[in-house]
Amino acid sequence: MALQLRPNCEYCDKDLPPHAIDARICSYECTFCAACAEDKLENVCPNCGGGFAPRPIRPAREWRPGVSVVKQPPSDKRMHLEYGHEAIAAHVQRIRDIPPEQR
Repeated sequence: MALQLRPNCEYCDKDLPPHAIDARICSYECTFCAACAEDKLENVCPNCGGGFAPRPIRPAREWRPGVSVVKQPPSDKRMHLEYGHEAIAAHVQRIRDIPPEQR
């Protein structure tokens, strides 16, 4: 099963196409741009509390049969946080100093 490749940053709503090198995801595929993940969220997912990793690029070209962005298109459903910025800041403050492997 392929990653959803969500189309936007859940914090600032920046477009993050399948080839975006600044997309970050947590283990639940919550998706943010690198600027928000680093500067606003301090490597704390506001949904699950986990950390972020760079989202892989889905190849545009079909290098192997059936495996490409054309054959497995990204999600077109835009996601948005259900928490306000103040609640997110408090969540980040509470968790940010705990190493990701101990969260």
